Amino acid sequence: MTERITSVDTIDVRFPTSVHRDGSDAMNPFPDYSAAYVVLRTSAGAEGHGLIFTVGRGTEIQVAAVRSLAAMVIDQPVDALVADPGALARRLVGDSQIRWLGPAKGVVHMAAGGLVNAVWDLAARRAGKPLWKLLADLTPEQLVAQVDFRYLRDALTEDEALALLRRANDGRAAREQQLRAEGYPAYTTTPGWLGYDDEKLARLCAEAVRDGYQLIKLKVGGDLADDVRRMGIARQAVGPQIRLAVDANQIWGVPEAIRWMRELAAFDPYWIEEPTSPDDVLGHAAVRKALSPIRVATGEHVHNAVVFKQLLQADAVDVVQIDACRVAGVNENLAILLLAAHFGVPVCPHAGGVGLCELVQHLAMFDFVAVSGSTDDRAIEYVDHLHEHFVDPVRVTGGRYLAPTTPGMSAEILPTSLAAFRFPDGPQWADTGAPAEAPTQ
Repeated sequence: MTERITSVDTIDVRFPTSVHRDGSDAMNPFPDYSAAYVVLRTSAGAEGHGLIFTVGRGTEIQVAAVRSLAAMVIDQPVDALVADPGALARRLVGDSQIRWLGPAKGVVHMAAGGLVNAVWDLAARRAGKPLWKLLADLTPEQLVAQVDFRYLRDALTEDEALALLRRANDGRAAREQQLRAEGYPAYTTTPGWLGYDDEKLARLCAEAVRDGYQLIKLKVGGDLADDVRRMGIARQAVGPQIRLAVDANQIWGVPEAIRWMRELAAFDPYWIEEPTSPDDVLGHAAVRKALSPIRVATGEHVHNAVVFKQLLQADAVDVVQIDACRVAGVNENLAILLLAAHFGVPVCPHAGGVGLCELVQHLAMFDFVAVSGSTDDRAIEYVDHLHEHFVDPVRVTGGRYLAPTTPGMSAEILPTSLAAFRFPDGPQWADTGAPAEAPTQ
């Protein structure tokens, strides 16, 4: 009998990180790191896991979006799904009625990504490989077939992508061996949350240097005088050789971003991340031109591959930051990785939220082995939050991600954590007095 998808389970799971202001930034002062968690189940008892990261209120809307798309996955034959996840991605994103709600952006697009990622997790489990290895073992032709080039051909054609991937075949085995032996560079945002006091900032910065990190990121944008003080504290703690990046989380308009960053330039910031609206391609280009040599980085809130294409075409970014859960899953991130490699722009993935480190490490490692072939000026964000809730948590040592070896995409959350932090009826929310809503300032 043909194995089929029999159910799609979706759970609203939230962690009360607002209590200690973990994850706090200028736009999100009191986030509760959360996820719409997705489990595909098959008639043979197999599972595929995915999630969509959120920061608290509204997670129930993301759960509803996944449930609205689930009918397009249920009863599908598993062999066909795992052989060609791109077909499912095109079906979910291209549905004529659902497109009206986007198109290709926002809650419904992210829900499609959660389902697509769950299919890739299932495919990797069936293959007995971690996702990065499953992807790296595909031929250039198979990888190109997974990408929807419809809106990308003015910047990158199928033939150009094939040529890029074929060039990367040289040295692929050696890079895989290097990855397994040395891991992949990490940078950390753990010291830099906006809600931390000065003592905690200095202590965590010094600890990060001792732990081997060469790049540390601070949140900025709340108050200019505070940012100047905090950057001074961080620079003194880490010394002149460690890179300090800053992240405004979209809080500024273009003139404000330029003015603010000129005040912080004395501390030698390596990049300014999300200096303005993620939709403002020309605004990013203006900021980049005005602030050079400070780099401009963005991506965690960029809706789709088309906007990434335009950012690259407009010379608006120096660093592309993919996110495992913002776009429509692995397939669209493949497109973005190919675009970045084609334009010669390094990729430093956004991570840190619930499961984001676990998921996106696979994409960065695949990129190194099979696409860009480089880790120069590249690092995956790392934040030491909530990894204990995962079956296959990230492993970071000496400032480097170790390559996952467990089959899948590392998305599976422990059943005990799902039960404890399920919203609103899990005991961590219903019985302990943890805040059901983030505090307001």
